[in-house]
Amino acid sequence: MSQNFFYKSGYYQICDSLIRVNCRFLPLVDFFNRVYFLIIGVFLVGRTFVNSPVTSTASVAGQALGATDDGLKGWFSAYQEGDPAAHRYLLVMRFAVVNLVGLALLGAAWMQGWLAFVLQGDATRLVLLIGAVFVAGLFLCGLKVQQVSAELDRIRAPNDFPNARVSRYLAAVTGRDGQSRTLAASALKLKLAGRIAVVRHIAGSLVFLGLIGTVIGFMIALSGVNPEDAADISAIGPMVSTLISGMSVALSTTLVGAVLNIWLMVNYRLLESGTLRLLTAIVELGERHVQS
Repeated sequence: MSQNFFYKSGYYQICDSLIRVNCRFLPLVDFFNRVYFLIIGVFLVGRTFVNSPVTSTASVAGQALGATDDGLKGWFSAYQEGDPAAHRYLLVMRFAVVNLVGLALLGAAWMQGWLAFVLQGDATRLVLLIGAVFVAGLFLCGLKVQQVSAELDRIRAPNDFPNARVSRYLAAVTGRDGQSRTLAASALKLKLAGRIAVVRHIAGSLVFLGLIGTVIGFMIALSGVNPEDAADISAIGPMVSTLISGMSVALSTTLVGAVLNIWLMVNYRLLESGTLRLLTAIVELGERHVQS
């Protein structure tokens, strides 16, 4: 392997940044460092398992384990350069890293009391709705990442999965001319793009929900303003209180919608890159299949 997998997945850069965090976040830093070294240990053991010669004892154990041994060995050997399925684990790992960092930042905000401040400032509870939409979008994105990962894995042995997308594409381009193969590749691109578009739409809806909260907040703020009572000192206090409450709703929902939109869009970009890799691998395999 010419390049370190964990360096490419972003673990090195993220952990290097985490150790520079303020000491108040030391428990979070310690937890994620433990996870990081655990993953490194599993990876190194797996790579040693793949590259080491098989002894007689290992052969007996391998026969006893059967498919489990083959699956574990195939899992780690997929990291080798030139294997399209290597992007499967890289994609899943990057997805895990991004959300691990997001959860770490969320935990840091909770420790600082910022989350409680935002929730208390939203009298309409629209922030909770935005959070629920985000969680649904993130869950859906995770399912799509798993789906792309499985299809990347099937590229290694398309004959073993006759109903897989790669097998159907190979059957569609077999015996076709160049123009027909181009149309088939374009149709595959549209299908894959349409499959992940829902995640982008959910991410966009977070911004719109935040804007709706902004409008509602301003409406609440202005509802308490009565020009006729401006000269009454006793009425100024309730007006200011309503104004502050409405502005809190507006700012809280806008902030939460924007931040969660960024979080989900980062995950979408990872999913998009994996889908592009899947499209490229399928089309290249189809061209080699036709020319062979």
